[in-house]
Amino acid sequence: MQAGGSLGNATTGRAAGPEVDLRLYGLLDVGVCGGDGRRLAEMAAAAVSGGCTLFQYREKDIADARAALARIRAIHAALAGRAPLLVNDRVDLALAAGCEGVHLGQSDLHPADARRLLGEGAIVGLTLKTGAQADELYRLPVDYACIGGVFATASKDNPDPPVGLDGFARIAFRARLARGGAVPVGAIAGIDASNAAAVIAAGADGIAVISALFGAEAVEGRARDLRARVDAALAERGAIR
Repeated sequence: MQAGGSLGNATTGRAAGPEVDLRLYGLLDVGVCGGDGRRLAEMAAAAVSGGCTLFQYREKDIADARAALARIRAIHAALAGRAPLLVNDRVDLALAAGCEGVHLGQSDLHPADARRLLGEGAIVGLTLKTGAQADELYRLPVDYACIGGVFATASKDNPDPPVGLDGFARIAFRARLARGGAVPVGAIAGIDASNAAAVIAAGADGIAVISALFGAEAVEGRARDLRARVDAALAERGAIR
């Protein structure tokens, strides 16, 4: 069921929940990072040491749920509580691994159903691609929204054209309006050191990155650099936490 469409199980929005720090959101995508659980855990440990504030395990079309669960558990253990780990799409794997929550797309499990399964203390995030989807946030029990794709990216097959900085700003405005400002908003797709500050200036509370963080060696250094750019841009906007 589309979260932005007509809801058979409509619910009210989430007034308060876990505080989510979106400043540097690292997406451990198996398609980009590989399927070696030990290596994924090492990447996560390096990224959190460099200042990564939130993580997501993403593996589309999981063929072996047990192998995926082993990878998620390895990453979660490596983080050791220093930053939350969310699982893309799969509430069952998040529960089995003891992760902090899930991130959902527009065609995944409805956020209200994920909330019922995970409980009030879990983090539930949602992808937004349009202003109409952002308008629905007033009745969805989510803790943050991630808008994208902002720029073109090779990390994900996305049939929709990039929204750009102006499009991002418009969708973010509608998301915050729908929730009275009480929802962190991140940006995703094609974001790297060259444009991170511009994305924050456009109104993002943080950036979600894959290749810019995990696409090469020196993950800790890359994380440190990206985090510094985000923090500086937030300070310039007057939005430091």
